[in-house]
Amino acid sequence: MAGKKDAMWTYITDLFISGFYFPGISWDGLLIGIGLGILFGAIWYLLYWTPILSKPYSWAIIAVSTILTWFAICFIQVPLQSLTSQALNIFWDQTVLMQWMLLAIIPQILYSGLVQEGSKMVPIVFFWWRKGKKLDPKTGLLIGAAAGLGFGVFEAVWIHNSLFASGWDWNASVGTTGLIFGLLPFWERFFAVAFHTASSAIAGWGLAKGRGWQFYLIVSFAHALLNYSIVLYTANYLDKLQVSIYVAALSLITTAVALWLRYNKDCRA
Repeated sequence: MAGKKDAMWTYITDLFISGFYFPGISWDGLLIGIGLGILFGAIWYLLYWTPILSKPYSWAIIAVSTILTWFAICFIQVPLQSLTSQALNIFWDQTVLMQWMLLAIIPQILYSGLVQEGSKMVPIVFFWWRKGKKLDPKTGLLIGAAAGLGFGVFEAVWIHNSLFASGWDWNASVGTTGLIFGLLPFWERFFAVAFHTASSAIAGWGLAKGRGWQFYLIVSFAHALLNYSIVLYTANYLDKLQVSIYVAALSLITTAVALWLRYNKDCRA
């Protein structure tokens, strides 16, 4: 038991460090990974058409959301998923769990949505509390979008730099598998940034409208649904291209909802 605890602690601390340290990556790869993450964020945030990033508190929200969400993934989400997996193994053997994987994995997938969307909401809730629990819907939505933007960009940079550190290059990837399949990891991150931004924007709008926990659960479920694509891929129901289309479609739907809320009569600038 002590050995398992040590192994788990090593895994989660290594995971946390991997968000900031990429051994073996070239400077070119590092700069490209960071640049692409920032570009993706800028493209999606531009759709919300807001000068809120000129406010110092917006950058505080971005920083807190980013660090807190990454910490929560590593030290809350991953341990919860591991404990749930161990609990399931007590009652069913691995063969049964694999046969019922589409159902058995649901708790772990739900954790990802609940933990990440909850962590992103913490600075939004703090801002709302500091404002006397009164926010206009436009402000709630825009600071929510800022919170989601921060972690979305951070996660994109993490994925990009991990790819470059593992040896991804144009000739080896695009040259051998083709343009579409070679660039799928970047396609997926492009739309994942959109989802993170939009889901937190919707949650911020809901909080300002006095329905914070309801909208938190809605976006958490949407987040879990997005991550369920990994399960469908593992079970061979979807291939890599189909997973990317799945992620893009759900991200675009979520973004469309957020933008509709942004530009309706309650949020119009």
